[in-house]
Amino acid sequence: MLFPAAVTALVVAGTVPAWLGTPGRPLLDWVLILSVCGALFFRRHAVIACLYALAATAFFYVYSAVDGPLVVVVLLCLYVVAAEGRLPAAVALGAATVATATLGTLSGHDETNGITLFMLAGWVVALLALGTVRHGRREALREAVRRAEEAARLRAAEERLRIARELHDVVGHHLSMINVQAGTALYRLPRDPAPALTVIKEASRDTLRELRSAIGVLRQVDPPAAGLDRLDELVRYAELASLEVSRRTEGTPRPLPAGVDLAAFRILQESITNVTRHAAADRVELTIGYGTAELRLEVRDDGRGTGSGGGGEGIRGMRERARALGGELAAGPVPGGGFRVRARLPYGADA
Repeated sequence: MLFPAAVTALVVAGTVPAWLGTPGRPLLDWVLILSVCGALFFRRHAVIACLYALAATAFFYVYSAVDGPLVVVVLLCLYVVAAEGRLPAAVALGAATVATATLGTLSGHDETNGITLFMLAGWVVALLALGTVRHGRREALREAVRRAEEAARLRAAEERLRIARELHDVVGHHLSMINVQAGTALYRLPRDPAPALTVIKEASRDTLRELRSAIGVLRQVDPPAAGLDRLDELVRYAELASLEVSRRTEGTPRPLPAGVDLAAFRILQESITNVTRHAAADRVELTIGYGTAELRLEVRDDGRGTGSGGGGEGIRGMRERARALGGELAAGPVPGGGFRVRARLPYGADA
């Protein structure tokens, strides 16, 4: 609003001295000047406003007995049209402006000549270029904002997916243990249910701890991350579920990046959970291999060979964890019976 008002003031200030001592009808001149300057207020209808400004300005210079800088308003209207992204219309209006001035020169108007036309054409081209640049910068800024918002939405979606996987792995593992041990307790109730009840107590306690950790992520609190340093807990649960567990380490153990450490723990946790729930196995073998560039995991049981397979959320979640780190995971029955889960987790740039 201030810019059109300032332009109007400048045009009026530049025209008033020419009126002094000049006979004529200033009322119509005032109407033309104010209406042409008013075109700058209509940005949403810039093309129509510019067309009116051009026609009214041409009439002003033909009708009025005085001269003035009213053509400046037409040039600024051309800039506004180009800045609004209407370049073809701006070029057409610019050509019409130069053509109108040319017709004035050919009709014998004393105020215009070849040099004036050349300067006018230069100003038209310059303002069209500036308006186009302005439009391009504005569009680039909008695109940058749109991409930033899209990236934020993707990060939020990835975080929700990560939290969903965490909750699935944590709750699924511990509640499966509670379910298995509760069934064992009922079966052994006439004898000694104490071992099964002990597992239920520990599993429920660990479930609460893991849930607090996951909810801490939602509250933006840094929770302690799970890792292979808690592998003994998984082995203890599996043994209390009447599984014989054997562990083997290949290579030299080394500190792992936090993402790899967490993914390895969750993959082993989910695999052992599947064995206890579905495989009807007696023995499970855990192999952890520390390579030069990646961590290798293998979980193999001697059950029916269908327990942990299929397209359930557990296998899908493990695959997503591996792929998120640039690795891979394969799961399926093995010849001779049993089921095997193999994962490869690159250490990445954080190693």
